[in-house]
Amino acid sequence: MWEGTLRSATGRDYPVRRGIPRFVPEDSYAHNFGLQWNRFRREQLDTEQGGALSRKRFESETGWSHSLAGKWVLDAGCGAGRFAEVAASYGARLVAVDISSAVDATAESLAKYPQVDVVQGDLLNLPIRHAAVDFAYCIGVVQHTPDRARALRSVVDAVRGGGEFAFTIYPRKPWTKLHAKYLARNVTKRLDPELLLAMLERVMPSLFAVGDRLFRLPGLGRVARFASPFAVYLESERPGWSRDQRYRESLLDTLDMLAPRFDEPMTEDEVRDALAPLGPTALRFTGIAGLNVVGVR
Repeated sequence: MWEGTLRSATGRDYPVRRGIPRFVPEDSYAHNFGLQWNRFRREQLDTEQGGALSRKRFESETGWSHSLAGKWVLDAGCGAGRFAEVAASYGARLVAVDISSAVDATAESLAKYPQVDVVQGDLLNLPIRHAAVDFAYCIGVVQHTPDRARALRSVVDAVRGGGEFAFTIYPRKPWTKLHAKYLARNVTKRLDPELLLAMLERVMPSLFAVGDRLFRLPGLGRVARFASPFAVYLESERPGWSRDQRYRESLLDTLDMLAPRFDEPMTEDEVRDALAPLGPTALRFTGIAGLNVVGVR
């Protein structure tokens, strides 16, 4: 891995560590995601877990597959690289960006793909030229930024005319903020992420055992999920996975629910309003995975 300094045309220097250009400070509002994805790098990668859970989700939420071969593609908020791995496997010339040190996990996961560049940068100020990529996707990230509208515009602005983009965002309904996780987050988002993870590792074995029984009950299970500030995945939701695999992803997603500093779902109208300043864009809301929008620049 090469180390050094990247100098911009304006003379500003940016460090390169472990082969990754770093356009943001190491410590940011998304520190928890660096901890999360470096600690749980393998849990959502298809090549590690078996099956095609991430591939199927990527294809259903973007509508893209082999059309990505040889195209410039932006992964905005790559995390540990679960969807970046899918796009790279299709031959995309991928630029994977994340504000946190999760980029280290992505770089490790995608080391076998020479056409992939990993960059540590901010979605609100992407280090990418206007209209530079053919495709851009951002899955499960926008709601975790301090300015959701700006994040949406920043990603779309990177797409060339006629190019395509896709977002999946937590949807906001009248009852969304009544979910137990939002009540618990009043406390948990203020905790040091390392401390929160240590606490979850102590209590999750018991919570998982309870949820594994309770959440499968007809009717009552759905209510129990809404009233519980923790995640549990059943065999029907992760077919072919071992109990330990289901437990690890449940622990990961519980941390993902409780640790982020920002978690603000959106409505379709808010997405339309956010993108309106960019001019006409063809938007389609699919109803897949909550608030899923695909569009053409």
